[in-house]
Amino acid sequence: MGAASTPHDHADRTALTSSASRVVIKLGTAVMMSDGGGIALGRFYSFVESIAAVRKSGREVLLVSSGAVGLGSERLGLAGGAQTLPLKQACAAVGQSRLMSLYSDAFERLGLNAAQLLLTEEDFSNRTRYLNLRSTITNLLELGVIPVINQNDPVSTAELEAESAPAYKRINFGDNDKLSALVASKMEADLLLILTDVEGLLTGDPETAGGAQLISVVEEVTPEIESLGRQASAPGGQSSAGHGGARKGTLGRGGIKTKIEAARIAAHSGCATIVASGRLPSAIDRVMAGEDLGTLFLPKKGLSGKRRWIAFATSVNAALVVNDGARRALVERKASLLGAGVLEVRGEFDRGDVVSIVDEQDREFARGIANYSGHETRRIIGLHSKRIDELIQDRNYDALITRDNLAFLE
Repeated sequence: MGAASTPHDHADRTALTSSASRVVIKLGTAVMMSDGGGIALGRFYSFVESIAAVRKSGREVLLVSSGAVGLGSERLGLAGGAQTLPLKQACAAVGQSRLMSLYSDAFERLGLNAAQLLLTEEDFSNRTRYLNLRSTITNLLELGVIPVINQNDPVSTAELEAESAPAYKRINFGDNDKLSALVASKMEADLLLILTDVEGLLTGDPETAGGAQLISVVEEVTPEIESLGRQASAPGGQSSAGHGGARKGTLGRGGIKTKIEAARIAAHSGCATIVASGRLPSAIDRVMAGEDLGTLFLPKKGLSGKRRWIAFATSVNAALVVNDGARRALVERKASLLGAGVLEVRGEFDRGDVVSIVDEQDREFARGIANYSGHETRRIIGLHSKRIDELIQDRNYDALITRDNLAFLE
């Protein structure tokens, strides 16, 4: 991780952006809407022109766009914005048609077609729908169409509801930052560009004495990097105006924490991520030209398609706490997870559900498809596999999770 750009960094960015053949661009509410309310039309049309230029250069572009709730609030005359979940859903229903109309007209003027895709969590958590989604998007890209993607807020509450889930529950579809990362992962994109109203990931609170430095390159999303996101989200922590995803008074719901998580998902899928300010003139053009804007999160060797789905595509409602011996066996020997290595079961799940695997320090390091339900698993944890026949009807495996159904997050 570096705090400043170097010539080597710049060369890497230029090579990365010039070689990216499939790009996902995410536009947040904070850059779509003006400070006074209403869409920032000048910035909006500048984005469209830049996206069109990227497409006409021979690259494939997928666009994940926020803004529906804000446009709906403006249309319905809600000066203070929508405050309740049903009202937010109503605003999204009104605003989404306006948002898509703007995109369709703008791209058509530049000789391009746009297609609307409104997604829910089930489009990712259900593997059949997950595979069908890839087929649809692939066909659209082959036809030269620009998919414009948003969460289907009027029927899906994953993004709009306040987070009140227990700690072991992992919501992988909670915001458009993560949605853009899931799309990048699913479509094997080379670059994810997240444009927001801050310059990138900072080393601390810019309003404290001494300010903060922009982190130009993140080689790996470590606990230290994740802690910067937690500090930004904490009450009394780093200000949203300087370090979060949305300025005070705007309608944005994200923050730097969700952008770090999105970058982590993309990195494990072999996709680089750049988080930069969309309020800078010609931001997309400058990033694609290799200019050192924002924070670059470097990609890792990508997971296989099935393991990407296990790791990131579906929300997780339960966790298995394993002992240190089981953790070493899983990570170092790529073993299956046996009941003897499990200390605790948190939450409820059925056979075939994806569950989280955490160590004794409560760190999640893997996910996997469970061969037994939560009720069955509680009966056999800590026991040798030979005891399964005595305790479980319809025994199907010795292991709680087999090695081919495991995905490691580290």
